[in-house]
Amino acid sequence: MNDPRVLSFRPTAEQYAWTFGGAAPVATISPGTVLELWTEDCFAGRVRGKDDLVSQVCEFPFLNPQTGPFYVEGAQPGDTLAVHFVSIEPAREWAASSTVPLFGALTATHLTATLQDPLPEVVWIWDLDRSAGLCRFTARDSAVVADLPMNPMHGTVGVAPANLEVRSALVPDAFGGNMDTPEMRAGVTCYLGVNVAGGLLSIGDGHARQGEGETCGVAVECAMNTVLVVDLLKGVRTPWPRLESDTHIMSTGSVRPLEDAFRIAQLDLVQWVSACCGLSPLDAYQFVSQAVEAPLANVVDTNYTSVAKLRKDWLPGAGRGAVMRGMHHHLREVARSYLA
Repeated sequence: MNDPRVLSFRPTAEQYAWTFGGAAPVATISPGTVLELWTEDCFAGRVRGKDDLVSQVCEFPFLNPQTGPFYVEGAQPGDTLAVHFVSIEPAREWAASSTVPLFGALTATHLTATLQDPLPEVVWIWDLDRSAGLCRFTARDSAVVADLPMNPMHGTVGVAPANLEVRSALVPDAFGGNMDTPEMRAGVTCYLGVNVAGGLLSIGDGHARQGEGETCGVAVECAMNTVLVVDLLKGVRTPWPRLESDTHIMSTGSVRPLEDAFRIAQLDLVQWVSACCGLSPLDAYQFVSQAVEAPLANVVDTNYTSVAKLRKDWLPGAGRGAVMRGMHHHLREVARSYLA
């Protein structure tokens, strides 16, 4: 497209960002820009067959390459970036997953140290039928195959952290990052609080699908062709990443232990509902307690991520129309115009 507010960008290997913060922007965009992006998988495309063990073909800490960062004109600390996912489509006909020694929810790890051998390192290659929207699992130890529906998502979406910090792209926190929530799919708007001038937005870590919790630590990892719209909410503070779909609002919290991640997400949702619905904090606490859903995002990363999710048609009073100044509805219209 020749529209100056549409930018297509496919990074070279030298242009990947491996951190949030500390990386120079690859481009400057104005609010309202549509980004057509290509992202590599978490292995930087190096795991291509079942014999490509992560420990042999990847170099730690160079995992989770990010496309970006993008400097958003006018974005300043105290503002919020609105990132709307128009489409997320696997860029290859295969994806990779694996077990990684001392990593995952059902094994000993460096932080949960137990006297047992690490799990073996095993790679699974998933065939992707993009026309049918299916991921094919092929067992390693038997002749069993099974198809699961695709649910493309981005595990990693974030901005530069506050306080001059530089954080690994493997970490989720208040700046976003490696949250690994299946809620980060097409049709969803992600809200990220701006910590530095320009925001410095990056995305990566495409998953053809992932179960809640990402239990083994690795999803169905694949390169992605992704279209998103980036806009700006001036003077709106967003302490933790928030998401909005056509049907739900969602807050996230990322920290260890898991119960504190749960508390952060729930508190942020209570405060969000209180502000947009004109409820006192205690009334919002009671309302959210009886209406909230609490899916897990990941329980394997450096920080765990919990999601607090509430139906928008249950919001009382004028709350539904007050969510983030109607930004999600606006960006849905921008997306429809782009796709037309």
